[in-house]
Amino acid sequence: MAFLLPLLLLTPQAYDPEVEAVMTRRRKEAAIARSASPPPRPATAADGRIPVPEKFAKPFQACLDQAVDSAEQAIAFAQQWRLDGGSFYARHCLGFAYARAERWAPAIVAFEQAAEEAERSGEMAQSARLWAQAGNAALAAGDAAKARASFDAALARGLPDGIEKGEVHLDRARALVALGDVASARESLDIATEQAAQDPLAWLLSATLARRTGEMRLAQAHIARAVQLSPDDASVALEEGNIAILTDHEDVAKSAWERAVKIAPASPAGKAAADSLARLAAQPKG
Repeated sequence: MAFLLPLLLLTPQAYDPEVEAVMTRRRKEAAIARSASPPPRPATAADGRIPVPEKFAKPFQACLDQAVDSAEQAIAFAQQWRLDGGSFYARHCLGFAYARAERWAPAIVAFEQAAEEAERSGEMAQSARLWAQAGNAALAAGDAAKARASFDAALARGLPDGIEKGEVHLDRARALVALGDVASARESLDIATEQAAQDPLAWLLSATLARRTGEMRLAQAHIARAVQLSPDDASVALEEGNIAILTDHEDVAKSAWERAVKIAPASPAGKAAADSLARLAAQPKG
């Protein structure tokens, strides 16, 4: 086969902006969703999640619900509740409301202040979660250095093994890639795929990084896992095709890109896959 398309895929301009747009959007949505966790629960909850004390549970939930309907009203609610003794839960909701409004700078400040207040109250696990949310807000704002510092702060305050720790390492890896620290990003992605093994995005990002660094056997193994977990995700199918073309599996690449186009033709991933298919068809055979 001709070598033009594989060479193009090795350059960031050919593919990375499209897939990064998809992944940034998805992580932003996940960051906003996670800002509301853990949901208020009775103080006697025994399901492994950190309970919200009864004193704060109802106003906290009311604030979060209001943020979904009207971010500006929730901001006012949270600010007043903070003055009335809402503790770090009020700042937590304030950050969530700012994030809903995509006002990332004040969201970062609110989450940071909530994390510091939680730590002063001896709530180290809550502080870790809030630092992670500050990191996600910083990523959404495009400040990778601040995001990395926030994720480091979250991990330093201790999170139990499991998906939460894995997600922090996953987001930390994204910040590190943006900062050009590929080796540290690989370390965090390795932890993410272990701790958050059911998250297809962990495997997708790991495969993408492996492709960029030329670790093609690792890229193949990790994209296969992403496909297994999320077969109907256009960005996963797009990356499957990119890795396949670089490992001389043209038929697999063509099939994967066709699947990406079928799944989401108008998305950045679908459009990138269609472009790759067009370039593949234009190549001379032999």
